[in-house]
Amino acid sequence: METKLVKIIAVLFIGLLSSCTIVRQGEVGVKRTLGKLQPNPYLSGVVGFNPFISAIIKVPTRTVNVEIRLSLPSKEGLNVQSEISILYHIVPKEATNVIEKIGPNYEDVVIISVFRSAAADVCSKYLAKDMHTAERGFIEKEISTKMSSLLTERGFVIEAVLLKSISLPAGLSRSIEEKLQAEQDAQRMEFILNKEKQEAERRRIEAAGIRDAQKIIAEGLSDKIIEYNSIQAFEKLSQSNNAKVIVTDGKAPLLIGGNQ
Repeated sequence: METKLVKIIAVLFIGLLSSCTIVRQGEVGVKRTLGKLQPNPYLSGVVGFNPFISAIIKVPTRTVNVEIRLSLPSKEGLNVQSEISILYHIVPKEATNVIEKIGPNYEDVVIISVFRSAAADVCSKYLAKDMHTAERGFIEKEISTKMSSLLTERGFVIEAVLLKSISLPAGLSRSIEEKLQAEQDAQRMEFILNKEKQEAERRRIEAAGIRDAQKIIAEGLSDKIIEYNSIQAFEKLSQSNNAKVIVTDGKAPLLIGGNQ
């Protein structure tokens, strides 16, 4: 009798465990009973159901990162190898519609398919080199906007499209490197020329200053000033105790030292 009771309790316990599930944070539970989906999904917590006629489909509503390797067409007809991340999430209240209209494999059915189409349409309007320059941000945003226009009404939010790595064709990559090197050389030469121009301007200004100073001095040396300075020189010579010979015309002295 006790053995039979234990078996009944065990069966009831197993049945109880199999008739409930836990919906974690970052996901919702969609209940399907006899093939029909319940319109309102369950939020995080314990959810009970009849395992014989019902099932709980868990749908993640947190941000999902899908990484894709894809060959993108360019405006000039080249194929650019790329590694791209798509960040998206499902609107919780739309989880039932997603499962009902698309199915649990919605990522392959709509997310990746819509991305491939949007990426091809957008990238075909840009040159291959644009995917490797500052234009990359515009390409990412345009792809994301195009995807959102097709998926928002279906319950998806496209958070971002990120071009993580771009591999340009070898010939184009070499041409871009050569162009960048040429631009750097041109900028360096421009810097040198500007420096030389600044130095030439500095010398011109310095020469003009010396010229103006000499002009001012020359204009200030009148005959009277020269004569006055000569008289002062005579006075200083007359007060010296050293023997000397002075040759003068009465205006400017010429001093001959004792050793000459």
